[in-house]
Amino acid sequence: MISSTSEERLADLLQQATEAAKRSYSPYSGFKVGAALLLNNGQVVTGTNVENVSFGLTVCAERSALVRGVSEFGPGIRIAAVAVANLNGAASPPCGACRQMLAEFAEPEALVVFPAALGVKTLRFDEILPLGFDMKLKSDPVKN
Repeated sequence: MISSTSEERLADLLQQATEAAKRSYSPYSGFKVGAALLLNNGQVVTGTNVENVSFGLTVCAERSALVRGVSEFGPGIRIAAVAVANLNGAASPPCGACRQMLAEFAEPEALVVFPAALGVKTLRFDEILPLGFDMKLKSDPVKN
């Protein structure tokens, strides 16, 4: 069960994200980010940010890990937990674009762990993206 992901497992996932950050290609910003996704099948996939001189073409670590996960395990993957870390000592929640990309595959109760100003923060995915874009008409989010 996703909600029972242990603190030890999340700490390990955060360590794997930190290791992935060491492989970052970030010659322009120097901001080295890594991500680790725990899939419902128990596998972990990692990714790192890859910059480009045309900055808009930069790929974030979370999206890099997601693409790797789909490439290795297929489009039916489900994300149980996400860890994001950087080597710059800054807070590292997923950016808005990454949150939306992850939303395609993350369970609403998936845990997201990242360094924050006052230590490590753990939130549910539906807390970091409460009103993500969805093509399915479920209800009016303004009225709920």
